[in-house]
Amino acid sequence: MIIDSHVHIFPDKIAEKAVAGIGKFYDLPMRHDGKLDTVFAEGRKAGIDKFVILSVATAPEQVASINNFLAENVRKHGDKLIGFCAMHPDFQGIDAELERAREMGLVGIKLHPDFQRFDIDDEKAFEIYRAAEGKMPILFHTGDYRTGWSKPEKMAKVMDLFPNLDVIASHFGGWSEWERTPEAYKGRNVYVDTSSSLYKLTPEEVRNMVDAFGADHVLFGTDFPMWNMSDELELFAKLPLTAEERELILHENMENLLRKYGKNI
Repeated sequence: MIIDSHVHIFPDKIAEKAVAGIGKFYDLPMRHDGKLDTVFAEGRKAGIDKFVILSVATAPEQVASINNFLAENVRKHGDKLIGFCAMHPDFQGIDAELERAREMGLVGIKLHPDFQRFDIDDEKAFEIYRAAEGKMPILFHTGDYRTGWSKPEKMAKVMDLFPNLDVIASHFGGWSEWERTPEAYKGRNVYVDTSSSLYKLTPEEVRNMVDAFGADHVLFGTDFPMWNMSDELELFAKLPLTAEERELILHENMENLLRKYGKNI
């Protein structure tokens, strides 16, 4: 089985506009349109079985509607989709909305400090972290050499303050700041994913990352629609990993993580 642990989706009517905005922010070409039908089509081509779907709330008033959208798709396609809900530090009623998200079948949280414009270690986000501890993992965007919102060191500080919080630090712990991530997270029980990293890191550098974080704490993710799923799997296939490590990264680690929260996939 293969699980893509990092897939952004958008309602069809806004997908193209949303994807164009992401491409402009990162000055990178976007491969796809961000629609769920495209996820399924590209997943079939690549041989991917399940997808962790996410969407970022860039304003607090977007949170509930995004969660409704994600939950409805999980309800329709529960055999293929695993939903991580949206949240925003300025949202009023964080505990209640996260409880509602869980009741609707969403099993994690997605935060993107750079899009949402908050420091990852800002106390205003602590209510989210407290509400999630022991109940839901949080998948964070981490790292951007151009900004200070999501620095690996700030993520590590949050982990020290909330030791029971399961953190997935995307992009091997810090997009575009990979040289610092192993040291920043040293000694911490962090999960990382491969998304938006394999295009830049050499196979040897990825091997070093896997050794630093542990093969049992690395998740395969494509960051769709930014990257093509088949291309990402081709890059993954070239990595110097054992068969056992590949199985861990491609599906077993996400299965084990979500099993802690009562979700069997």
